[in-house]
Amino acid sequence: MQIIENSTLYDVIIVGSGAGGGMATKILSEAGLKVAVVEAGPYFDPAAPEQQTQFKWPYESPRRGANTVRPFGEFDSAYGGWDIEGEPYTTEEGTDFRWFRSRMLGGRTNHWGRISLRFGPKDFKRKDMDGLGDNWPIGYDDVKPYYDKVDKLIGVFGSNEGLPNDPDGFFLPPPKPRLHELFYIKGARKSNIPVYPSRMSMLTKRINDERGICFYCGQCSRACSVYADFSSGTCLIFPAQKNGGQIDLFVNAMVREVTTNEEGKATGVSYINKEDRKEYKLKGKIVVLAASACSSARILLNSKTKQHPNGLGNSSNIVGRYLHDSTGGSRSAFIPDLMNRKMYNEDGVGGMHVYTPWWLDNKNLNFARGYHVEVWGGMGMPSYGFGFNHNEFNKYFGINVGGYGNPLRDEVKQYYGSTMGFGGRGESIPQKDNRCEIDPTKVDEFGIPVLKFNYKWTDDEINQVGHMHDTFEEIVHNVGGHLLGDKPTIEQKNGIYAPGEIIHEVGTTRMGDDSKTSVVNKFQQLHDVANVFIVDAGPFVSQADKNPTWTILALSWRTSDYIIEQLKMQNI
Repeated sequence: MQIIENSTLYDVIIVGSGAGGGMATKILSEAGLKVAVVEAGPYFDPAAPEQQTQFKWPYESPRRGANTVRPFGEFDSAYGGWDIEGEPYTTEEGTDFRWFRSRMLGGRTNHWGRISLRFGPKDFKRKDMDGLGDNWPIGYDDVKPYYDKVDKLIGVFGSNEGLPNDPDGFFLPPPKPRLHELFYIKGARKSNIPVYPSRMSMLTKRINDERGICFYCGQCSRACSVYADFSSGTCLIFPAQKNGGQIDLFVNAMVREVTTNEEGKATGVSYINKEDRKEYKLKGKIVVLAASACSSARILLNSKTKQHPNGLGNSSNIVGRYLHDSTGGSRSAFIPDLMNRKMYNEDGVGGMHVYTPWWLDNKNLNFARGYHVEVWGGMGMPSYGFGFNHNEFNKYFGINVGGYGNPLRDEVKQYYGSTMGFGGRGESIPQKDNRCEIDPTKVDEFGIPVLKFNYKWTDDEINQVGHMHDTFEEIVHNVGGHLLGDKPTIEQKNGIYAPGEIIHEVGTTRMGDDSKTSVVNKFQQLHDVANVFIVDAGPFVSQADKNPTWTILALSWRTSDYIIEQLKMQNI
């Protein structure tokens, strides 16, 4: 097949435009480097009238709200999902890994929950504490200056609490708790479970002239048309363009491989244009992979040459290994004291106003590591079935809900806002055999070999999720509530979410000082190829019980500064 070569020589080619790719684009382009950004999906701007989904009603959907073509709701701003037509992946027998991909400029940052937590000092050195997994080759003090910069650049609300492993930052004012969150606070504190204001990247106060302030529509998952919440496109790439950055965007471009020369040094990337189905080559002095942990691993493994027979950067045979996702467990409950509520607007931000960080000592528990608790509820977009399921109410409480006309309206008003839900998100122990690798028998619609996943939870993760459910039950009992659904059993693995479902996958190109047991060094530079860097979550040695985005952003900024420094010194 003829490959069309672009004559431009870029200083840096960045593959992927999510958190890591967006930050690298901003920092490197504003340093004067000519940057190419290669994104597998289309251009996206939530302020563009033809792409905006904020403020749409369910009846504006072709399905009138009865169903959705998107995993997180009809108007969610994720172009993609766990299953994408023409882009399959496979699993080893006994594996239920689910791989979420968001194909669009800004990637997953357009629809994520904006929970913006720093890793703490303990999170970088967990092996020293429990003997499991490995320590990072860097510590909190190495990343703290970049966390501080990210806080100030992007904006995050919260409160300084002096917690040893949940570090304070530079916070905007947090929103007040809503009624269901006040019930959660009451129930949690009765059991000595701490509750604090959430730390989330929505602007509750103006920080510059380019972005608006959150007006509490509660629709952050649709991406904000006034740029009040953080998305990579609106907060990093667009500002970099306005600041004069030399940025060429290549959208709908599916990267096949990193190209190399006879010395094994990277020379650029090749990609398939999704619109004309032709293959193109871009030339660059440096390649930065930010396609997501699994996608970057796939690109490296597909970049086989005489100099790199095992895949680019894979002399250690570690690429794709140590894949791990956050643990997840959830439960919902009916709270009688929240019935017959007065109707008022309490939408708030698109997510929780309060949360519970990990508070216990694992030495007294039957699992390692911890989890945080997220809470939801309130009076969101009303529809029949919102917040309760009539079959469950019949089963558990003998309450007959249903019908038509006025009786239906009366019942919806009676129960509207009377449910509360919990989500636990915890740290898993990285396992070498949990991995993604190339399936030699299958390609996607672009002719690119696909990934095959092999993943199993250990007892640590299963027991941890069991503890989550015990916590949820205790809090509900404390507020006089009734749990909906049956508690999952140990035979059901305590209801732990399938790996990949929490969409926090990390670890496939892990960081380390030893090139035999890791893929990148402490600056996220390939041990094997000095002009290739990885700035997504692949280099994570461990996940912590926090969402990974703030750490991806901080490490990407740190790596970008290192690239600039190394270029000045002519080391790459």
